[in-house]
Amino acid sequence: MHSPFQRTRRAFLKSSTATIALPFLESFGHRAFAAAPKLAAPPKRLLYMGMGFGVTADKWFPERDQTGSDYEFPAILNPLEKHREDLTFIQNLMHKDSADGHSGSTFWLTGANRYAIPGQSFHNSVSVDQVAAEALGKETRFSSIQLGATGGANSNSDGHGPGLSLAWNRLGKPIAGLNTPVSAFHRLFSESNTSLEERQAMLNEQRSVLDTVMENAKSMQRKISTSDNEKLDEYLQSVREIEIRLAKEEAWLEVPKKKPNPAIKEPNKSLRGYKEMGIMVDLMVAAMQVDASRVFTYKMPVDTMISSLGATMSAHTMSHYSEGERRTVSEMRDLHNAKFLARFIDKMKATKEADGSNLFDHSTLTMGTNIFSVHTLRNCPTIVAGGGAGFKQGRSLVMNDEKTPLCNLWYSQLKGSGIHVDSFGDSTGVIEELFES
Repeated sequence: MHSPFQRTRRAFLKSSTATIALPFLESFGHRAFAAAPKLAAPPKRLLYMGMGFGVTADKWFPERDQTGSDYEFPAILNPLEKHREDLTFIQNLMHKDSADGHSGSTFWLTGANRYAIPGQSFHNSVSVDQVAAEALGKETRFSSIQLGATGGANSNSDGHGPGLSLAWNRLGKPIAGLNTPVSAFHRLFSESNTSLEERQAMLNEQRSVLDTVMENAKSMQRKISTSDNEKLDEYLQSVREIEIRLAKEEAWLEVPKKKPNPAIKEPNKSLRGYKEMGIMVDLMVAAMQVDASRVFTYKMPVDTMISSLGATMSAHTMSHYSEGERRTVSEMRDLHNAKFLARFIDKMKATKEADGSNLFDHSTLTMGTNIFSVHTLRNCPTIVAGGGAGFKQGRSLVMNDEKTPLCNLWYSQLKGSGIHVDSFGDSTGVIEELFES
């Protein structure tokens, strides 16, 4: 008669490359088995949704004298009220150095001073999502995903200002985004029709070009002025970023893209406006489900969104509202942005992690904008949701200082998500109220 231990050993099939375990059988006795390995904690995620042309100033925030959890939820954002325990409004945040009302979202995630360098009319710095991506993107196929809206990089009509997306690299240069649901779908989930050998050859060719560039640059450094050397160093930093990207592409070259469950279909190419926003939600949730990326930015549409809902004016015209039809359209915009975020939270809560929790439990979502209303840049509209950064949610917070740096929020999110940095932008510290029980 065989002992339980002997039967247990025979329940495992071993080879030189794998160990395959049979299902747990009660007759073997629980003591014969080692404890099941503990599941790894689900990863942290950060998501930023930029609204563009501000909000309806007197309707969007809770009343300033209603702070903490006992506040009246803004009626214009009613679709979000079912999630009030899981989100927080923050007032009195601003970027002191972003004084240009037409810059839109350009400095929303950076806090940079565009005139910081003498003699230059434009300067930007790294955005918070890219700092997060350096830490959270090491294990994913895509370090970060930048989404935009139909219309591409020319997003001035949406109040976002210059930039290819909401993201800016370490040199303050714009990072390109995926501007249609179709392009995002194929980037995230479609396999290339090009053979593995051809893709490897293409990577090798790009590496060869970079090697030649680096050699030529080194020979030039000894012959040029200090000023030109500074320009060359900036250029070489860009080359190094390309090298990092190529190395990552090579590491994932033979790894098939995971498919979400349930499967997601290729979006309709004709989608525009509000329906387009809904598909972007589906794509982001699906990407998180298969852990394709843990950092996302979404430059939300305004012009196409309001036109898809029946508006006959431009977003810029709407943004200069007072009373009448312009105000009506502005409030309609706010209502549907609230519906968008509520749908996003619904889907994240419904998508389970391996440990039984859900995506929302480990993610931090921010929906906001640099612009309060018209050209006013104080009191940046800000909603933060999710459990990823350890914030105590369900409150309305009003900062004591009316010029509290918005970068304090970005710094708080980084720290709360386990990303160790000394500061971010013009931050002066974390927002302690976010962590207080």
